[in-house]
Amino acid sequence: MIPFVDLQAQYRSIKREVDEAIGRVVESAAFILGREVEAFEAAFAEYLGARFCVGVNSGTAAVQLAVTACGVTAGDEVLVPANTFFATAEAVSTAGATPVFVDADPVSYTIDPTKIEAAITERTRAIIPVHLYGQSADLDPIFEIAARHNLSVIEDAAQAHGSLYKGRRVGALGRANCFSFYPGKNLGAYGEGGAVVTDDAEVARRVRLLRDHGSEQKYRHDIIGYNFRLEGIQGAVLNVKLKHLDHWNELRRAHAARYHELLSDASNVEGSAGDVEESGVGKGDRDSGSALTLPQELPYARHIYHLYVVQSDERDALQQHLAAAGVQTGVHYPVPVHLQPAYASLGHRAGDFPQAEHQAARVLSLPMFPELTGAQVERVAAAVRSFAGSQLSAARV
Repeated sequence: MIPFVDLQAQYRSIKREVDEAIGRVVESAAFILGREVEAFEAAFAEYLGARFCVGVNSGTAAVQLAVTACGVTAGDEVLVPANTFFATAEAVSTAGATPVFVDADPVSYTIDPTKIEAAITERTRAIIPVHLYGQSADLDPIFEIAARHNLSVIEDAAQAHGSLYKGRRVGALGRANCFSFYPGKNLGAYGEGGAVVTDDAEVARRVRLLRDHGSEQKYRHDIIGYNFRLEGIQGAVLNVKLKHLDHWNELRRAHAARYHELLSDASNVEGSAGDVEESGVGKGDRDSGSALTLPQELPYARHIYHLYVVQSDERDALQQHLAAAGVQTGVHYPVPVHLQPAYASLGHRAGDFPQAEHQAARVLSLPMFPELTGAQVERVAAAVRSFAGSQLSAARV
């Protein structure tokens, strides 16, 4: 079986460093925050080119605290993409605000800047672009819109550790920026973890207050906060892994390039940019048969392939075919956020965000992790190609 991700292989490659780092935490008994967390916060801020990094206990907590620290309160609205993990919108809701959804770009899968302005109301306070699957959202037009309407931009970079936008690292460009260190991320902890990154000293101060019961001094609580502190062991592990992040990202990019090479003749690259019509079908897909749509690296971006996501009209059958061939895959994400039961009260229906819905019905994530071997990539591609060939033969009968 070729796994979708192999965290054990990664651990074996850095075992000595990780074991020593965890040992330091155990010896010091600094299990919550402490020196290892402070060291990681400083190192990650430097890596990103930011002034401040505040470690918290999850990426979801990072978004919630970033939204709150930027002054968003009950009754406010925050724009979020319809194509994202549920936590992006959930964190807006738990901060007391209302998520307002914006459709996805047909090529990048990220928020479509051309659809943002129509979603802004007098209650809008912030925009959260999500750098999805490892590729940056198109930030310049988003910043321009935000400036015209006096809105905060809060980057969700949970899947984009080390990704670039026009040569700058994402996750350090907005007023507040959020990371997840869930174990399967490009930079993953050995448990839950997250961070808020910012150049704004007041935002950093408020996030520190909020993550620790509203307290800067023991038993003195200036505001109502949360218990969102990062554990010492996670800080230690992340500090070890950060030194390897760029190398691991290069390996991911090499695997993606090989997938591209091996799957190019089974793909329909032009179809990936097709407009979605009222029927929900892309114009470029009508004549594509069972061809795949491969991911594209946009000119402004440096994709670090947290996920390698293809599209297929026969997604479920392809997934079953790959499972039978011993290849694990994933679907990110099968139900757009606006159609989740938790947001039924917002009154959205199928068809409201057609591009996000179109993608949700077609996307499939192939195995992608730095420790993939060339032989494994070739086996995955061969299985995909065999499915495409069988579908083509069936269509000709």
